[in-house]
Amino acid sequence: MHRDLRRPAGRARHRHLPAQEGLGDVPAPRRVRDRALGQGRVPFSVNSTLAAWLAAAEGSDEEFVERAWRLVLRREVEPEVREQTLLRLRAGELSRAALLGDLAASEEFERVRLLDDAVAAAAGARRAPRSVAGPARPRGLTAPAGSDERPVEIPWCLARYDGEAAVLDVGYAFAEPAYLAGLVALGARELVGVDLAEAEVPGLQPVVADVRRLPFEDGAFELGLCISTLEHVGLDNTVYGVESERDEAGQEQALRELRRVLARDGRLLVTVPCGERQDLEWQIQRPPAEWVDLFERAGFLVFEDELYELGPDGWRAVREVGAARYGERGPGASALLCAELRPRRLGERIRLTLRDVRHRGEPRRATK
Repeated sequence: MHRDLRRPAGRARHRHLPAQEGLGDVPAPRRVRDRALGQGRVPFSVNSTLAAWLAAAEGSDEEFVERAWRLVLRREVEPEVREQTLLRLRAGELSRAALLGDLAASEEFERVRLLDDAVAAAAGARRAPRSVAGPARPRGLTAPAGSDERPVEIPWCLARYDGEAAVLDVGYAFAEPAYLAGLVALGARELVGVDLAEAEVPGLQPVVADVRRLPFEDGAFELGLCISTLEHVGLDNTVYGVESERDEAGQEQALRELRRVLARDGRLLVTVPCGERQDLEWQIQRPPAEWVDLFERAGFLVFEDELYELGPDGWRAVREVGAARYGERGPGASALLCAELRPRRLGERIRLTLRDVRHRGEPRRATK
């Protein structure tokens, strides 16, 4: 010790320093190496970013691959692809993040996103505040070039749901899964699907029947949906695994049946391919005016309609449709007619006239 720090001889020690408490009995050390630690509570919160990384690493690779395909591509992974992916994950050639990136960059995911966006847009339109009573009526929808008509017709129709309790969908068995998911999400008290083929859809009551002879009472439904289905009625449906004879009057009869099962103030939302008249054996395409004539012959009033056409810039609303042929511009229709039909009666005619007067700046008819 440095001599300047030494206590001089005879000087008392400093008396104001607090006495240190004894440590008491020190417990004997316990051996923990050979036994499991208890599930004690962690005395601190885990950083949210760390928690996310830990969650992403949870579970086996098998579970992760199955979850990834269901979440990103909305389907089951093929057995061979599953095994190849697992081999790459185990070898370290592929990380979980890279796998998600590859799935999200695929062409298949582009369509998944397109359809998911369509369903979300319809839900957003239904939730948005409106200045007038009645359903949302989005118009002027768009979809990219190379896509079929589904990203247009799905939101056009689903957005126009207005809380009806009893809903009938025609042709659900082969409908786009995204559409069916959006349909079930409407939350209708009674949702019935009718088709010649049978399919199970959670949240929907399936009925195997011919739309030309529906097994329902008059006025049973407040809303009907017939999405890209009417054009197939009475034609060769073997492509869908259903045998049926050709019936030239089948589509008009189907419309009359739908009018019968609709309530007095019911509505029918329908979409059909339009353009140059084509008989493709398994479906018929008509010019818009011919479709409207068919609707009216069956006892309906066209309350609202809109024409869409697929061009170089994608799907756009148009005033008229030229000689568009099915499948010549993309994987499906080249032009589309979306319409809201109501049972023809005097009250609806008056309502339609008042609507046209009050909303001159917002035309609701494209085929008028």
